[in-house]
Amino acid sequence: MMNIKNVVVACTLMFCISTGVQAKELSQFTAGKVQRAHNLQQDEKLNEAITLLADLNPSRAYDKAFVKRMLGIFYWQKGNTKNAIANLSYAVDSGLLNDEQAWVTQRMLADILLSEQQFTVALPHYYTLSKNIPDNQKADELWLRIAQSHYQIEEWNRVLAALKQFDRFNKKVDVQPLTIKLGAQLQLKHWKNAIATLNGLIGLEPNKTVWWQQLAGIQIRIGRSNDALDTLALAKHQGVELRQQDLKTLAQLYAQRGIPERAAILFSELDGVDTDAKLLSDQAMYWQMAKEWNKAISIWSKAAKLNDKYRWQLAQLLLQEGHYHKALSELDRVKDKAKKADVELAKVRAYYKLEDFERAIIHAKQANNMNSSSASKSWIRYLSQIREMKG
Repeated sequence: MMNIKNVVVACTLMFCISTGVQAKELSQFTAGKVQRAHNLQQDEKLNEAITLLADLNPSRAYDKAFVKRMLGIFYWQKGNTKNAIANLSYAVDSGLLNDEQAWVTQRMLADILLSEQQFTVALPHYYTLSKNIPDNQKADELWLRIAQSHYQIEEWNRVLAALKQFDRFNKKVDVQPLTIKLGAQLQLKHWKNAIATLNGLIGLEPNKTVWWQQLAGIQIRIGRSNDALDTLALAKHQGVELRQQDLKTLAQLYAQRGIPERAAILFSELDGVDTDAKLLSDQAMYWQMAKEWNKAISIWSKAAKLNDKYRWQLAQLLLQEGHYHKALSELDRVKDKAKKADVELAKVRAYYKLEDFERAIIHAKQANNMNSSSASKSWIRYLSQIREMKG
């Protein structure tokens, strides 16, 4: 937002320059006091100028409006916002100030009200100003103020309407209006339009993480997961500082696209992965999805060292890959009571593969005692037959 004090100072200077001309419409007495106040202000005696004008009580309506305007400017320069608004409001509402500075005075009042967060009071002034914008004033700035005001009071459709007017007068793509537009579009759930706006913001600020995050988030929301993957992958490639969660999301998207090894590699790059059992387990899962069994076993082993609950996954994969003795060792360390019967059945498989049928049938019976199932019964029958055959 443009510095409103600069607007005020500019208005004050123009006002003082034109005082001599405007004073012709003032009574002789008031004109003299106004000139005296002007001189005091020029000599940096602002308090004396304010006192002089505040003591005036002109009988003529135009004189009073003129004095109120000048007093409002001086109060604002002094930092007395309340009195500045009161005096400028009187001057503007009188409708008597039709000189060349009337528009600037109302604009100043509107900007002060905006700076004081009195948005609903400022808006009628801005809309009045928008109906007749002098050639030497910036229409785009005025409509941006209107958009900002509507944004603050959450009138989202009016924000977008004001920005359409802004775009008529300003063809340059800029961050501030695009940010305001994005906020309104997100509130209204105009997802496709928000994507276009975010692409514009990324073009202006390619290293700002939030634009990439929001773009990917919207793409995921509307079912464009491939686009979201491309967005986050490009951000990472360009060196944008992504959060841990963004990288996890990217990994999930790689897995969904059928490239789990890329997901696993991404997890290996996360901060603290070697000391976080959950991160290691996710990485191991992706290696497993990629059928990189040895890599999966290596990572499951790291996870299991940090948390015994991953012993079960490690044991299953060891068993799958024919590492039966190691699998048995890990199965002995599984602490989850809910998996006791499953652990016994897994031991059955391991001892069977090792051709230790006696131990296999012992564990099959233990599994059946814990939780009788078709699997445990089938193993008992099968292993009993083998024992009979071997005599």
